[in-house]
Amino acid sequence: GATTPGSQALRLRPRMIVSVEPIEPVLSRCLTVASLTSMYLAGEALIPTHNTRSAAEWVIEQARIPKSRGALVGRNPADIRDVMIEGESGILACSDPDFMPVYEPTKTRLTWPNGSRATAYSAEVPSKLRGPQHNWAWADELSSWTDATKGDVIDTAWNNLMLGLRLGQHPRCAVTTTPKANKLTKAIIAKKTTVKTTGTTYDNLANLAPTFRDEVLSAYEGTRIGRQELNAEMLEDVEGALWSVGQLDADRITPELRPD
Repeated sequence: GATTPGSQALRLRPRMIVSVEPIEPVLSRCLTVASLTSMYLAGEALIPTHNTRSAAEWVIEQARIPKSRGALVGRNPADIRDVMIEGESGILACSDPDFMPVYEPTKTRLTWPNGSRATAYSAEVPSKLRGPQHNWAWADELSSWTDATKGDVIDTAWNNLMLGLRLGQHPRCAVTTTPKANKLTKAIIAKKTTVKTTGTTYDNLANLAPTFRDEVLSAYEGTRIGRQELNAEMLEDVEGALWSVGQLDADRITPELRPD
């Protein structure tokens, strides 16, 4: 049947590995595409993928530190289970057989052979993040969390997560999200310690079908939707406004330059 943008059905179409051929190692780069589904096409076979894979691989890398503690925070329990853990590009699918974690759904917990452990938390219940301590965390679709519009304030899912991210010498958090211009997203991007990685549709044009290039690009290039979905821009302007935020910022007068 038909699927809607963002539905899990788009992420669960199975593919099967039929052969493996060794090749010389090459430098690679991960892409995070701002689209309705966060998905893009990779390789000559045009395999659908999305930023979940990048974060899942990062989580596995952190878990290789013996007895480390991690947090998996998603929009809701279903997203955590179906995308972050059990999804086609989730942690279980990306794990090597010799480093496969044990998943205990009733305890919302993953445990690796070396004693590392990750606990799942729903952003819908910020209080669950008060108290637990972690070395690392993965925050998925953060811009769509229920309290993202409140910003980095007390007793939100993000704030409680940060208060508990204090184990080890270098605690850190990976955030994967389609950017939205809410208070929390802008606050995180503005931090000096934030490292931002983005990718546009144009970076991936060589792997896209000609019909996509002809139809989608021609329809949305230069439009507001195109700026967000094709160029990976976080849109702060109000559609239809007489002046953009950039225009207003350029004409602001600082207090020291304001005439008496």
